[in-house]
Amino acid sequence: MARISWYYFKEGQTQDAIARRLKITRKRVNRILGDARESGVVQITIAGPTGPCHDLETKLVARYRLRHAVVVPSPMAGTDVRAMVGAAAGQYVSDNLRPSASIGIGWGGTINAAAQNLRRRAGMNNRVVLLCGGLAESTLVNPYDNAAMMARALDARCYYITAPMFAETPELRNVLVRSEPIRGVLAMVPTLDLALLSAIDLSEQSKSLEYGVISRETWQSLRDAGAVGDICGHYLDAAGRIIDHPLTSRVVNPALDDLLRLPEIVLAAGGRQKTAIILASIRAGLCHVLITDENAALELTV
Repeated sequence: MARISWYYFKEGQTQDAIARRLKITRKRVNRILGDARESGVVQITIAGPTGPCHDLETKLVARYRLRHAVVVPSPMAGTDVRAMVGAAAGQYVSDNLRPSASIGIGWGGTINAAAQNLRRRAGMNNRVVLLCGGLAESTLVNPYDNAAMMARALDARCYYITAPMFAETPELRNVLVRSEPIRGVLAMVPTLDLALLSAIDLSEQSKSLEYGVISRETWQSLRDAGAVGDICGHYLDAAGRIIDHPLTSRVVNPALDDLLRLPEIVLAAGGRQKTAIILASIRAGLCHVLITDENAALELTV
């Protein structure tokens, strides 16, 4: 993978030339180059004084009083928008996470893509804190894998909430958050310098539903209760208020007040299906910097 990437990106050889040189098919070369981008072996940075969607960024900042907005072009149909938004989020963290600073992260495909697109660093004494519990059955975007990947890229110490994302009962949830080391990890949250969060929507395209994180019955009952999605395990209605639902008392996650006190919250989420939960997050005060795609930005600025 590294050899083919070098030939293609550094030497400028065509895929046909690489295929002949390595005695493999051009189709295989193309697939390996795609895998190299997705896995983070190849990281692409676009240098320029402004982003390609500068006008939308300006409108978002003005309308929602954000500190900053990054809008990336929406991908072609069939391409996962999380990879595009995550790449921009990885670049933002690389540019803004100071030495000795601590970063808290949520879960999801966008966070996974951000971790893959971090610029490698070493010896900067950073910390990565996972802001959610884990999943008993691994998915494509297991929270623990995301945190470990980000910590490796940053050469950082990593801290996990060693509990399920959802406890079986509210009573068990309370026991877990009072126990060590979970209590110790949650106590780190107010000291974080930056949080990178992703919005989990409750549309028909919800990855939480697709990956079986919640059942369709729970998904429907959350919608019936007015939820449009969740941020770091806090289920919000369209106005940014916490909803009343049995699931909310079983989520192992940081307290909302602790999140709201953080000096910088970066929300990375894209796609039209995410618009409602992005807006709810802004209204809840859980977004200082928004990283999104052109389609979602257009919906947010009409």
